[in-house]
Amino acid sequence: MVRALGLIALLAAGPAAAECRQALALGLDVSGSVDAAEYRLQLDGLAAALLDPEVQAALLTTPSAPVSLMVYEWSGPADQHVILDWTAITSAATIDTVALRLHGSDRKAADPSTAIGSALLAGAAALRRVPQCWRHVLDISGDGLSNTGPAPQQIRDSSALQGITVNALAIAPEVPVAGDRRLGEAGALAAYFKAYVIRGPGAFVESADGFDAYQAAMIRKLKRELQGLNLADLHP
Repeated sequence: MVRALGLIALLAAGPAAAECRQALALGLDVSGSVDAAEYRLQLDGLAAALLDPEVQAALLTTPSAPVSLMVYEWSGPADQHVILDWTAITSAATIDTVALRLHGSDRKAADPSTAIGSALLAGAAALRRVPQCWRHVLDISGDGLSNTGPAPQQIRDSSALQGITVNALAIAPEVPVAGDRRLGEAGALAAYFKAYVIRGPGAFVESADGFDAYQAAMIRKLKRELQGLNLADLHP
């Protein structure tokens, strides 16, 4: 009860007491399984998702306590590159600027391996730079299993992610369609993310049926992540 009353007071105090209601870090998979066309589908799909009217409305619903957004790409253990550093989403014009940044992003040379654990650590470190936010969410997009660096389940269950909700967007591998083979691959990847990657209150896995469906999946994911927050999920 005391904690709830404190959170209600925090909400009533306005922007002077809390500068943002949610910090959202988006980690995009640019490992060797992602070709140049798929890279653009990811970056341009995220830009289009942020411009979706319903996503924009969710982002801008509380101007006095905006969402803060950060985007980075990841592959091998030492390869995480920031595309957009922490940006308070305070207006439609800000969203337009972010979308332009994503459209203009060029892929960096990087180790082609898939280090999900390292991507989690990078996202957690970024989220620690915005302690004033009520809620901290890390979103990992990926099209394959971790094959290098620390195991994601070791990071997910460590103190490094304390207080952070981790969601995932599982992108179905581009495999030849033979009966239900692709469906099976997609289901296995989503199950992997559910078992070893996601954590925290309300954590979930969204799925995309290949990179062509990435934009639609990202819209679904952002709308779900930006839903009204429960008092129990906020940080005093």
